[in-house]
Amino acid sequence: MRPKTLVGLVLIVAFTSMLFLNFGQQVGGYMNFAEAEASGSKAHVVGMWVDAEQFRYDASSNVFSFQMEDEAGNVRMVRYNNPKPANFEDAEKVVIDGYAEDSHFVAENILVKCPSKYNDASGLQEYPADGTPVETTAFSN
Repeated sequence: MRPKTLVGLVLIVAFTSMLFLNFGQQVGGYMNFAEAEASGSKAHVVGMWVDAEQFRYDASSNVFSFQMEDEAGNVRMVRYNNPKPANFEDAEKVVIDGYAEDSHFVAENILVKCPSKYNDASGLQEYPADGTPVETTAFSN
């Protein structure tokens, strides 16, 4: 085997190994709060913010905090070292990426899942059982 080919193969194997090693340590997957605490690694947690408990933003330390209930019913305080995400109050679900620390969860990223504007029933046209469209007027005065 030629030396250039051998060096190329070694570099490909080393690069692939480093990719698997780094991505394997990034996020442990979707978990609830109890599983995230037990694993000690980063995790995605899906849930809802508890709106009975008001969220807080401290501008001096740039920390946004709120109570969140995961899909298993566990409630934890979540701390996010950034301002409140847009449309947070309208969220159907919240996905946080972070790690458990003491009695709270530190979120590094927050994904807010808002209701879809495409699910609005007023924009859907109904069809009877025979499949023919129903006559409707678009505008009324």
